[in-house]
Amino acid sequence: MGLYCASFRPDLHTHTKMMGPGPIMVLSQNTKRDSGKKVQLENINAGKTIGDVIRTCLGPRAMLKMLMDPMGGIVMTNDGNAILREITVQHPAAKTMIEIARTQDEEVGDGTTSVIILAAEVLGVSHQFLEEKMHPTVVIQAYRQALEDAATILRDTVAPPSTWRIRWL
Repeated sequence: MGLYCASFRPDLHTHTKMMGPGPIMVLSQNTKRDSGKKVQLENINAGKTIGDVIRTCLGPRAMLKMLMDPMGGIVMTNDGNAILREITVQHPAAKTMIEIARTQDEEVGDGTTSVIILAAEVLGVSHQFLEEKMHPTVVIQAYRQALEDAATILRDTVAPPSTWRIRWL
């Protein structure tokens, strides 16, 4: 039996459930917990949606997006990273996709649009595997094996830049 304590601040509608020496959980009254295949498919769709928003920003025929800043001004850009910085999302999987782009920008400084499109495509293929009743851990193991195989092929067949011979014409 747990003890429920209401928050002392009237503007916070939260309840705390204390279960002896275990962790304390603070949840909003509107919080619901979902699990299973439905959540997996929702996560995939959220990630693919972020990819679809950014997809048209890549390449020589990149389309401009019209963004409204918090002050009401309008900005037009085809920079995927700028768009991802400006949009606000609530879904945890969509937030993760945006975090992938931020990490790419911090670590490399370029390729944010490409990494989002690649991640969205990986999610799209994962959707197909889940529809075929494959367990998510099997799908993840297959992706890890594909990564190892690709790294091996690149390591064995692509010469590092230090060994390149540049011919001047």
